Amino acid sequence: MTELTKMVIPVAGLGTRVLPASKVIPKEMLTVVDKPVIQYVIEEAIEAGFKEIILVTRPGKESIENHFETHSELETALEHKGKVALLASVRDMLPDNVRLSTVYQHQPLGLGHAVLCAAKLIGDEDFAVTLPDVLVFNADGDHAHDLKAIVHAFKQNHAAQIMVEAVADDKVSSYGIVDCGGAEFLPGESHNVIAMVEKPPVGEAPSNQSIIGRYILPARTMTLLRETRPGAGGEIQLTDAINALIAEMPVQATSMQGRTYDCGNKLGYLIANIKFGLNHPEIGADLAAWIRQQEL
Repeated sequence: MTELTKMVIPVAGLGTRVLPASKVIPKEMLTVVDKPVIQYVIEEAIEAGFKEIILVTRPGKESIENHFETHSELETALEHKGKVALLASVRDMLPDNVRLSTVYQHQPLGLGHAVLCAAKLIGDEDFAVTLPDVLVFNADGDHAHDLKAIVHAFKQNHAAQIMVEAVADDKVSSYGIVDCGGAEFLPGESHNVIAMVEKPPVGEAPSNQSIIGRYILPARTMTLLRETRPGAGGEIQLTDAINALIAEMPVQATSMQGRTYDCGNKLGYLIANIKFGLNHPEIGADLAAWIRQQEL
């Protein structure tokens, strides 16, 4: 097992579920309260100890990288005006020991293909994968708590990790679901995965534990992705590679203790703004007061 420092974040998608907002602005740059979604995701990764963030992107999404670059003119203006808090919010978004790298996915050939595009930068190291439109909220304020937990479980149990979240039984057909042989999950628990099932029909799902887009994977996964044949829609699926991995070594699902908010669709994006807004130190109390006054 190699040192776990690298995270792959696929950001090459078109964001069709939030059109027309994402026609020109990458969906990852849409803001939740006062920060773009991608900033929350990268902050979560850094808090969990990752030192190299690899964005799998495409032409036209340069604003994502630009957001994390130094903006000298803006910083100078804020400094001259004495706006200390605002200056701190835009300066040094990436610690000195964290590197942001990019690779290109020139064709939309699936999540597995997107991860495979980062193979040269991953090399023979273990790595993480995080989807950029799912935000994690934890009531204790440590929104990286669950990511830290699967990093710990990966190291302790010597098993690949898939973060999962319980969903209502009538919603399982909308998600990838893990089959853990009927194991009952409590928040924070890990169980061995027998298989991963993509969007099973209601009544046929092996569990109610949905895959939410946080993975810790061994280096072997890249080799399996190279060997994975295109599936539905001609796409290379990460799920297929992980199912192949299950035949070789332990893969575990860990049930999260926080909650997820899917900013990749309009309703989820609005709910995320409300949830994070209510917990924002600057506007939370006023937003809560306004909501109580409304006739909903």
